Amino acid sequence: MPPVIPRWLGRFAFGMVLWLALFGVLSFAPARAAGSGSPTLDAVRARGVLVCGVAGNAAGFSLPDSQGVMQGIDAEGCRAIAAAVLGDQHRVKFVPTTTENRFTALQSGEIDVLVRETTWTLGREASLGLEFGVINFYDGTGFMVKKSSGVTSARDLDGATICVEPGTSTELAIADYFRVNNMKYTPVEIQDLQEIHNAFLSGRCDAYSTDSSALAGFRFTQGAHAEDFLLLPELISKEPLGPMVRKGDDKWFDIVRWVSFAQITGEEYGVSSRNVDSFANTANPDIRRLLGLEGGLGKALGLDDKWAYDILKQVGNTGEVWNRTMAPLGLPRGLNGLWNRGGLLFAPPIR
Repeated sequence: MPPVIPRWLGRFAFGMVLWLALFGVLSFAPARAAGSGSPTLDAVRARGVLVCGVAGNAAGFSLPDSQGVMQGIDAEGCRAIAAAVLGDQHRVKFVPTTTENRFTALQSGEIDVLVRETTWTLGREASLGLEFGVINFYDGTGFMVKKSSGVTSARDLDGATICVEPGTSTELAIADYFRVNNMKYTPVEIQDLQEIHNAFLSGRCDAYSTDSSALAGFRFTQGAHAEDFLLLPELISKEPLGPMVRKGDDKWFDIVRWVSFAQITGEEYGVSSRNVDSFANTANPDIRRLLGLEGGLGKALGLDDKWAYDILKQVGNTGEVWNRTMAPLGLPRGLNGLWNRGGLLFAPPIR
């Protein structure tokens, strides 16, 4: 027969168990609170480096220069995030991705963020477990031909062969355009970017189609022969490009989004890498909040209050980035200008 446990002892034991359980919960609470609330941000800080997925082969977006330094608007986007979260724009590891592996690289955690001239679409955002943080470039699908072909309009491409990268939104845009206009074409699908360029140059296809900015970048790389190629006037689709993050890490999503907004706000108020320190005693409350001089808004993002200052000081505002990356390609800002100068760049208030 098992021993009889006195009622008072049972109550005491139960109370001790309850007390220990409560103590355990409380004792572990500070450890959980020590994190930023973002698994991605915590991983980046622990590693000391932002791992950023780019194309690595697209002039104007991400392409190594003669010194091996990655240049382009997407590369600058990576540096701006690093400046915000690590205080140093140089603490970035660039990982080249293709149109076929870019999403799996982000889904698997191989990269922290994808900044790779990727079009924001419903299908991608609803089915991949990923989401777009912001639009960093307003673009559209275009066509390039050799001037010697005599083609001057996309309507002249009926029956043409067209070089295109598989796994891109360009494929669907071309198919839709030719279907709507009751035209026929033959796609030449090539994954490798250099190979697709060679195919177009060698005459394997009559036209090359991708985002108009990428076409301008390719033409720019042809140097003295750039004038041999014509960008047709039609843009046949809307291609809003932007950085992607994994769904479920809301604070990291917020950071990636507001990094871009900080650069837009900097340009709007005339705050640049060259003059940011001259605003140390400004009375303008919007600029003071932007630069972390008041408001304490960095803490809401899990960052230092000087996060936006670091971005603007080290990388610059959107206008400076454009002048370094896209202006040399001969691209007008157009839709990529500020909202009060005829463009679409508009940042919510930093307050």
